[in-house]
Formats: sequence, C-alpha cells, structure tokens
Amino acid sequence: MRHGPPAEAVIAHRRKASFYGFALTAASRLGELAALLLLGLALRRGLAADEQAAPIFVAPFVAAAFALLARANGAYGLAILRSPVQGFLRAASAWTGAALAAWALGFVFGAPGLSPRGWLGLWLAAGLFCLLGLRLLAAFAASRLSRLGKLDRYVVIVGGGPLAEELLAELTSESLSDVRILGLFDDRGDDRAPDMVAGFPKLGTIDDLIAFARNVRVDQILFALPVHAEARILEILRRLWVLPIDIRLAAHANRLRFRPRAYSFLGDVPLFDLIDKPMSDTSVAVKAVFDRVVGLALTALLAPLMLAVAAGVKLSSRGPALFRQERFGFNNEKIRIYKFRSLYIDQCEQRAIRQVTRNDPRVTPFGRFIRRTSLDELPQLFNVIKGELSLVGPRPHVVNAAVAGQGYEEVVDGYFARHKVKPGLTGWAQINGWRGETDTLEKIQRRVDYDLDYIENWSIWLDLRILALTPFALASGRNAY
Repeated sequence: MRHGPPAEAVIAHRRKASFYGFALTAASRLGELAALLLLGLALRRGLAADEQAAPIFVAPFVAAAFALLARANGAYGLAILRSPVQGFLRAASAWTGAALAAWALGFVFGAPGLSPRGWLGLWLAAGLFCLLGLRLLAAFAASRLSRLGKLDRYVVIVGGGPLAEELLAELTSESLSDVRILGLFDDRGDDRAPDMVAGFPKLGTIDDLIAFARNVRVDQILFALPVHAEARILEILRRLWVLPIDIRLAAHANRLRFRPRAYSFLGDVPLFDLIDKPMSDTSVAVKAVFDRVVGLALTALLAPLMLAVAAGVKLSSRGPALFRQERFGFNNEKIRIYKFRSLYIDQCEQRAIRQVTRNDPRVTPFGRFIRRTSLDELPQLFNVIKGELSLVGPRPHVVNAAVAGQGYEEVVDGYFARHKVKPGLTGWAQINGWRGETDTLEKIQRRVDYDLDYIENWSIWLDLRILALTPFALASGRNAY
C-alpha cells in the first residue's frame, strides 16, 4: 500500500522492537534477589559460631518472599526504576515485609537468630543499604538508556481536533521525554481532522494505520476520541484488533472520574485499556529464549535424521534437497521458510497457488513419505534458531493461500489476527487434527479458530503441552499427504 509523504518519511526511519526495557527490569529483579541472598548467606557464615545464626533454609525463604512482595507492589516498572527515591521506597517496603514475615515465623516456632537483634536484624539493615545502592545504579542505567533513545515508546494517535491537541500537549511534557509521537490517523477529512495537530502530521486513515503498523514499530495506539462515541470506537477497534499492539482510550477529557485503579497511565494521562497485545515484552523474551535453546537442542539431536532425509530426497529425484518458500510471519511480515523438497523439481511452486492434494502426481514417492510424517518440516528448525519462527504458534501459511478461489483473509473474518504472534513449527490447531490441505471454508475457519484460541490463552505451559503432544499427532497421519 502506498502512503502519503508524511507517512513515507516515518516509514523510511522504521525502528525495530527494543528489549532494553525488559533487560533493565530483568537485570534489576535478578540482581537484587541474588545480592540479598548472597548477603544473607555471607552474614550467616560470619555468625556460624554464634548461637544467633539462623537455619540455612531461612535465607532463600526470605529472599523469595522479597521477590514476591516486590513484584506485587510494582517495584520493577520502568517508571519506578527511573526514580531512585520511589524505587528504593518500594523495594525497601518489600524487603522489610519479607524480614518481618520471617521474624513472625521465628517467634512462633522459636527459631534462633530470627529476631531484630540477631542475624535477621543485621541482614535487614545491610540489605537496605544494598538496595539503596542497586536502585541508584538502576536509575543511572535507565537515565543513560533514555538519553540513547533505547527506552523510547512509539505512539500513534487516532483522532484529531481539540481532544487530540490536549492529549498531545500532555504527552509531550518533560515528564514523558521517552514518548515519541509518530503522528495521527483519522478517517475524517473535514476541519475536525486537520493535516497538522499541535505540530504533528496526519499520516492517513485507519486503513492506512493498519499498513503503517506493519512497517513501523508502534508500541501503543491512543484513541483521542470522546468516551461516549461508542459506535465509532467499536468500529475502529473491529479493524485494528488484528494488530499486535496495545490500544488505549485516553480519558484525560472524561468528566466522569473513576478510582485510579480503573485506569492505566502513560505519565499522568489516564487511559482505558481497550486491547492488550497478546504477549508482554517479558513473555516475548522468555518465549524467544525458550525457542532458541530448545531449537538448538532439537537440531543437534535430530541432525542425523535430517541428514538421512536430505540424502533420501537427493537419491529419489533430481534437484536440491532443500526448498524455500515465502510465508506470512509475525505481523504479516514475509519470511522464507525451509523445507525438504517433496515435489518433483519442475513442479515446485514458490507461490504455492495449487495446494498439495491426496495422491497428487507432483509429489515424489519419497516426498509422500516425508509429508505424511512431517519430516519435510524439520529444516524449519533453522528458521526457529534465526528467530523467524517459534517452536509453537499458528502455522505460517503461504502468501497466496486461497480456498474456493478466494484468499483466506477474504473468507475468514479477522484472519490476520493469527499473525499477532510469531508463527510456529507446530501449533494448537495441528495437534487437534487441523493440519494438511485446507480445501474448504470449514477447514480454514476451524484452523484459525484454534490459532486465535492459542493466542488468547498462551502460556509457556501450553507450549510445552503442545510440544509433548505433537509426536502423537504426527503418528496419526491424519489429513497429511
């Protein structure tokens, strides 16, 4: 899709997703936990000959209690880490709470050393000084990363007029120096949606926003619309929900005020949460690490089998063993996946306009075997290691996939929502029997339904369950030919 000059200028400087914020919060969380635990063990060792020393299991217990309490009171949010005073106060309250819980248990059970005068009291005081130093270090790191633009959040506004102007005034204040406004999008073409609002350009319509967000990193979409404009908000949400982006409704001009817990906040701007992206930055990072570690292990384990399959492909028909094909990846990005070639070389189609059917004459005899057993998919482990695929996720469909002469996106409402997460080597639909040819509307609809259910209910435990069940699904051979 072609964009107007303002949007093209932004797209020319597209920015990739950043995990610096996640890295900072993870380092702070693990660093404080490790420092406090080691400090407690060191103090206990120094008091080993003293009757006031506590049992060794107490140190991990107190450290774990601190980690839980610190998470509960939001001690590791980026905004908190930027402020050494607020950060220290939240961490100190969690640390004090953990120590008091240990003291209470020690009082009840008569454990030695668990009193303000013993090892626990010494550890509490030393831990507070340790946390103060770590919070100062975290604030310095956050400040440094902010100056380098590593913690910037990229935002687009939906709407125009006075509401958008008020919102932009608050978002561009000094307290939100890490917020980068990319521009505004609005379907209206009259005076209510001028080409420039508070110095920021109108980049296009809502449909333009969908295409724009597929080319440019957008962390959040903010609606600068009246809360009472329900019909318009719902209509826009119906079009935007396919994007893997947090969508919020700015409530800065709402006369009806709710309790603070009813809002999320961007600086001091209250927001109503409309749609959350399916995975937080933490979940994305955990899944990425899991994919690469397990992907490398599986590649090493299955290397002899992959070499045997490659030899079988080469010996059974002329042509290369590997075949690359363009598929849809995360957020509709096009990727090229690897497969073992299962068709005769002169029958291979990069665009895959014709799906492989039962007893398809284009498939080689050996190709029929590796397709039925899904051995032809094994080279996609290299896509997993490269970060283009996940081990588990919606299967990547070919770019020109169609049923009854119509593209999947034309016959399945919200089809592109399955691309809100990275596609996978195996998936929830596949282990439930929806693999192979999608020659009817029901088949593609059921597959998409399972894909969306997976996205809605994702957890690392669901991924492990799907991986464990995949061999049994492959053994059945159902719908694979």
